[in-house]
Amino acid sequence: MVWSIVTALTQFSLQINDKFGQGLLLAFISGKYHSPRQENRVFMFLDLMSSTQIAEKLGNTQYYNLLRDFYADITNSIIYNGGEIYQYVGDEVVISWQYEIGVLQNKCITCFYDIRSKITAMEDKYQIKYNLVPDFKAALHYGNVTAGEIGIIKRDIAYSGDVLNTTSRILSKCIEFKEKLLISGKLFSSL
Repeated sequence: MVWSIVTALTQFSLQINDKFGQGLLLAFISGKYHSPRQENRVFMFLDLMSSTQIAEKLGNTQYYNLLRDFYADITNSIIYNGGEIYQYVGDEVVISWQYEIGVLQNKCITCFYDIRSKITAMEDKYQIKYNLVPDFKAALHYGNVTAGEIGIIKRDIAYSGDVLNTTSRILSKCIEFKEKLLISGKLFSSL
């Protein structure tokens, strides 16, 4: 009976971590984000390149499968570098670090290159399954954001602030400068 309870609680915790992200169960239970709070965070916006053309080529179901595989394949690189997946937005994933963790040994940059290495190592899988290898671009920036719990029916931790807007604008410059990774000068000088 005791092992059944322990197993059930462990499974519950694992399911919550899978649904909301690593460590957020404790934040929800403790009420850490019931009131808005200021946090200094690093953000990476990682965006699949040529996604419209890929979606047209593959069709809805295969494109969905590609995104699912891509996100699954990059998750360990994010976790191993101390990152938290903030949200998936279509073909983009937003990754966040507490500032101290993100800049420690340049983990936020190492994460990008670990993801690139992982996808390169899996080229054969993607070629066989989708007849293409996904490519991506990313932008990194940091600063203060307001973090808090939002929602009534479906609760979530949300970040707001100019840092997110700036990171999005930096991402849009990747095409203009023909670069796969752009970092704000503010973040670069702090690494």
